Amino acid sequence: MMNSMFLVESLGVQNWTYILVGITFTIYIGIAIWSRAGSTKEFYVAGGGVSPLANGMATAADWMSAASFISMAGIISFAGYDGAVYLMGWTGGYVLLALLLAPYLRKFGKFTVPDFIGDRYYSKTARLVGVFCALIVSFTYVAGQMRGVGLVFSRFLEVDINTGVIIGMIIVLFYAVLGGMKGITYTQVAQYCVLIFAFMVPAIFISIQMTGNPIPQLGFGSTLSDGSGTYLLDKLDGLSTDLGFAEYTEGSKSMIDVFAITLALMVGTAGLPHVIVRFFTVKRVKDARKSAGLALLLIVILYTTAPAVSVFARTNLIETVSNKPYAGVPEWFKKWETTGLITFNDKNNDGLIQYVADKDKNELVVDNDIMVLANPEIAQLPDWVIALVAAGALAAALSTAAGLLLVISSSVSHDLIKKMINPKISEKGELIAARLSAVVAVCVAGYFGINPPGFVAATVALAFGLAAASFFPAIILGIFYKKMNKEGAIAGMIVGICTMLFYMLKFKFGWFGGGEKADWWFGISPEGFGTIAMILNFIVSVIIMRFTPEPPQEVQEIVENIRIPSGAGEATDH
Repeated sequence: MMNSMFLVESLGVQNWTYILVGITFTIYIGIAIWSRAGSTKEFYVAGGGVSPLANGMATAADWMSAASFISMAGIISFAGYDGAVYLMGWTGGYVLLALLLAPYLRKFGKFTVPDFIGDRYYSKTARLVGVFCALIVSFTYVAGQMRGVGLVFSRFLEVDINTGVIIGMIIVLFYAVLGGMKGITYTQVAQYCVLIFAFMVPAIFISIQMTGNPIPQLGFGSTLSDGSGTYLLDKLDGLSTDLGFAEYTEGSKSMIDVFAITLALMVGTAGLPHVIVRFFTVKRVKDARKSAGLALLLIVILYTTAPAVSVFARTNLIETVSNKPYAGVPEWFKKWETTGLITFNDKNNDGLIQYVADKDKNELVVDNDIMVLANPEIAQLPDWVIALVAAGALAAALSTAAGLLLVISSSVSHDLIKKMINPKISEKGELIAARLSAVVAVCVAGYFGINPPGFVAATVALAFGLAAASFFPAIILGIFYKKMNKEGAIAGMIVGICTMLFYMLKFKFGWFGGGEKADWWFGISPEGFGTIAMILNFIVSVIIMRFTPEPPQEVQEIVENIRIPSGAGEATDH
């Protein structure tokens, strides 16, 4: 017994990481081989026979990306109250998706979102615009996932970030290309189990350690276990203000920006093609409703825990490094320094780490994305827990990356090649085209992972803005307004996506004459501008529709039929 305990303690973080990541990756690849796709229907929508529970778990894993697992709690750690916009937007968006879109899209019965756009708006041009928007949204989103993979590998396998991204590319390529949606679905069920366990275990450990309460959601609102009677949030407020930061529980964002970001994330969620396609994989419309409800329950577990993790991580970081001698920093600090994601510059040469709000005096720079990953190390949890978090982060990033790559490959092979370029292509030829498209998509995604436009959640938030600006109005109007025609939808999508791209490139990347925060239109950040672009999309769509011909009668009848509850238990034949 003593020998086995000694072995567990002596393995070290890196060996534990090799073991846990190796086991989980073997499971993922094994599932991909077992459930490999043999037809285009299996490749695109897993044959349409996935159970509501399996689809709910797969949807939750697909939805909870590296942004949810790694970056959301990291943002809240540093932004405090302001970071709650991500929590509200992403959770509220899923409710919107489950209630307004999932059942109706399933009843329409198409393989992809561009497929819905093309058929609902009876136009190849509409389909082409849909493909373009799906590719833009998916590539922006997948860049964040690949950066997340690189982050984990760079720290825990002690390779550089670029090598980490390449390793992740190879793994995703294997099971996404081989298994298609069928392989991805059952892989994501396993990945959900891994990621939720990996997120909750350290949160429970640290909650007990800091407050004595084993439930993190209650722990971060409890008093400290040191007998002082001080509430944890009060302590963090005090630590923050002592360093010149704003109180953790106070917000600094303008009301309009908070509203815009929250709404952009909500409606962006409801327009994300890789999440929507999950509801095409179940047998019946009522199964789409069930799986949406189950997914929401499964997502809530992580989303209600993230604010607690943020508070634990921020408190531990300040207490561990602030005003401490650099020569005596813990081992985790040195290891994260090698990744370049935490840096110390001794400006006054006193050997102490000055971590303060004043940029001229501050000597410590911490990347948002390391907070969840470093949290167990800062709290001095066992090595196996630290390694478990690495395995969970990889599960979160890879599950979403695989779903996005499938959207990209199906948009190219099904919507572009089969529906537009070569309608006579054989099923075997289409399957080959889908797999080749996935290979190209992985390579492009890897490039964006190596050269990301920002930290994980910021990159992903831009994808939500793009989805809000392009797909959401076209899908909502397509379902609930039978008079909406192709001219209005096409014009709206083009104006929406172009407006969002312009604003994003100007204020995020410095194109078109750059642009400072003070120059933001209406005081709205790039992450929230999807709301304005979406409103513009709606306005343009309706105005153009008023001056152009109505949709054909058969299209209007299809729209009426989508919303009829009677007989909705059965999927449509097409």
